[in-house]
Amino acid sequence: MTVQEYYRQYLQQLQTIYSLDESTIIAGWVFDNKAAIKRMDILRSPEQVLAATLQAALEEALQQLLLHKPVQYVIGETWFYNLKITVNEHVLIPRPETEELVKWIIDEHASGKEKLSVLDIGTGSGCIPIALKKHLPNFDITAIDISPDALATAKQNAIINNTPVDFLQIDFLNESIWPQLPAFDIIVSNPPYIPLNEKERLDKNVTAHEPHTALFVPDHSPQLFYEKIALFAQTHLKTGGKIYVETHEDYATVTAGIFLKEYQQVEIKKDIFEKNRMVKASQFLKR
Repeated sequence: MTVQEYYRQYLQQLQTIYSLDESTIIAGWVFDNKAAIKRMDILRSPEQVLAATLQAALEEALQQLLLHKPVQYVIGETWFYNLKITVNEHVLIPRPETEELVKWIIDEHASGKEKLSVLDIGTGSGCIPIALKKHLPNFDITAIDISPDALATAKQNAIINNTPVDFLQIDFLNESIWPQLPAFDIIVSNPPYIPLNEKERLDKNVTAHEPHTALFVPDHSPQLFYEKIALFAQTHLKTGGKIYVETHEDYATVTAGIFLKEYQQVEIKKDIFEKNRMVKASQFLKR
C-alpha cells in the first residue's frame, strides 16, 4: 500500500470520532512520531510504498486513538512552551492556559537577573518548573507532587530539557509536612480544581485516560487546594513574594476571594479565550 492510500484511510478512521481538522492534526503527529513521515513527505512522494513495520506501528497507534486515548499519550510526548515534554497516564497533558500562567511569571521577571526561589505545587509532568527554569535560569526551583510516578516523569523531562529542578514527593494537603519546606519568593500551582460532578461533561479522552487525582476535587470542597495554598503561604511566602495559580473559569472570583483575605493585591487574569483562568496574589496583609 502506498503512503498516500494509507494516510487517507487513516484520516477516514479518525473522522469516526474526530473532526477533519482534528484528524488531520492527530494523523500528522502520529505519522511523524511513529514513522518519521511528515505531511510534506506524503505530498512529495505519494506513491512511496509504506513498509510493513511502519504500517504496523501506525495501526497500533490508530487502535489506541479509536479508544479515545489522547494522541499525546499514544506518541508519549507533547510540546509545552516550545519544549518537548514526555507524558504518560501518570501525568496530565499540559494545556495552553498553563502556558499562559508560565508566561505571566516569565514576563514579570523578564530581566532574568533576579535570583528567586520558586515552589511549584502539584508539578505533574514538571512542565511549569522546567519552562520557568529554561527561561529564568537564575531561579532556584523546587517542585512537589504526591505521585512517585509523576515525579519520575518530571525528573526525566528535566533531564531531557537540561533544566535542574529539585523534585520532592510530598502530599501537600498534609500540613504536618509543611515545616520540611523553606520559604519561597514565588509559589505557583495548577492544582486539581474540577468538581467531581462535572466529570460527565468532560470528553472521554480526558476522563478515561488522564489521572483523576490531578483533575478532580470533592464537590463539597472545590477550593480545597487554594485554601491550603493560602494557609501555607502565611508561613512559607517571603516578604514581597507572589502567588500564581491556575483556576476553574467558573470559580476564579471565589479563588480570588480566598487570597483577598490575606493579600492586598489580588488580580484575575483572562486567557486568550477571554476566560478567567489565572489568579495572582501579593503584598501580605499586616495583622
